[in-house]
Amino acid sequence: MLGDPVRRRVLELLGDGEQPAGALGDIVQAEYGISQPAVSQHLRVLRESGFVTVRPDGARRLYALRGERLRDVDLWLDRFRRFWAPPLDALATEIARGRRRST
Repeated sequence: MLGDPVRRRVLELLGDGEQPAGALGDIVQAEYGISQPAVSQHLRVLRESGFVTVRPDGARRLYALRGERLRDVDLWLDRFRRFWAPPLDALATEIARGRRRST
C-alpha cells in the first residue's frame, strides 16, 4: 500500500494540510505522468485503507491525512528502527565533528 511512490507523494502533499482532489491530481500527474483516473484510483486506495479522509465541498472533494493511521504505521516501523538508527546517529556525529573542525 505505502510501497507505491505515488501514494507516498500524496501523503507528503497532504502533510501540508487539506487539499482538493484536483490540486493533488495536477501535481501527481505532472510529477509521475499518470492519468487523472489513475490518480483517482490512488486516492481511493488511500481512503479505503484509512490513510486519508475525504469530504465534499460543493463540487470539490477535499482530502486530508488521518494522523492516527500514520501513527499505526510508525508503531509498526518501531521494531525496524534498530536497522537505520545507529547509522544515522553515527552520521550525525561525523557531521558535528566536521563542523567543529571547520570553525
